Amino acid sequence: MSYRLDDLLYLMARLRDPQYGCPWDLEQSFETIVPHTLEEAYEVADAIAEGDYRQLAGELGDLLFQVVYYAQLGREAGHFGWDEVVDGITRKLVRRHPHVFPDGNLRTPPGTLSLPQEQIKRRWEEIKAEERADRADAPEQLSLLDDIPKALPALSRAQKLQGRAARAGFDWPDTLPVIDKLAEELDEIRQAIAQGDQVAVAEEVGDLLFCTVNLARHLKVDAETALRAGNDKFERRFRFIEQQLSEGGRGVEQCSLQELDALWDEAKRQGL
Repeated sequence: MSYRLDDLLYLMARLRDPQYGCPWDLEQSFETIVPHTLEEAYEVADAIAEGDYRQLAGELGDLLFQVVYYAQLGREAGHFGWDEVVDGITRKLVRRHPHVFPDGNLRTPPGTLSLPQEQIKRRWEEIKAEERADRADAPEQLSLLDDIPKALPALSRAQKLQGRAARAGFDWPDTLPVIDKLAEELDEIRQAIAQGDQVAVAEEVGDLLFCTVNLARHLKVDAETALRAGNDKFERRFRFIEQQLSEGGRGVEQCSLQELDALWDEAKRQGL
């Protein structure tokens, strides 16, 4: 017998039963669950990056459980429940795909409507803008950047902020001015260092990182994914150095920088 979604919802309700539930689950709140949600999302990303699709099924289950958890907490507080979560996302996706559901009806049989990709993308952004306007408490609070979550990883958020501004026409025309801007930001870091102003150094480093994300965006590279790959490459090469030194009975801290650089170059030659 295979369990179904209804079984998972029932399990969640049992875990939160005030009299017979799990003590740990009964202590949780929206706020305390957030770190677990972020961790599960990253574990999904890791499974995909590793190509471990057997593991991915389990990680997706863990992530789904997070949504079920929030729905249970919402139901208990009288805010919303699972049905509202499912209804809301379905309505939103039907609304945002008029090229698939032209009459706004989920069950309308597939037709032959065909629109250019650019027109589809433009309409998607128009619909999202309408949704932002509907959510705004007052007209003066409306911004193109309103619905970009502050909790996103900094690189991802920078790319989204830049992309949203670019669609409104606030962007460099091509890649070369961005590279020039990178050089300018490096010069400003040097000036801040020379002045001994640590606050300015931190600010200029932030500008440099933001500009680097801008370059990645212009090159159609996802900055977060690129840095994750860079982290993985550094880890592979550093572990290689550790392994080589371990075979000789030494540790990294016992070597000169020249020795470590030579081993790093060897790791590169081996394609690590």
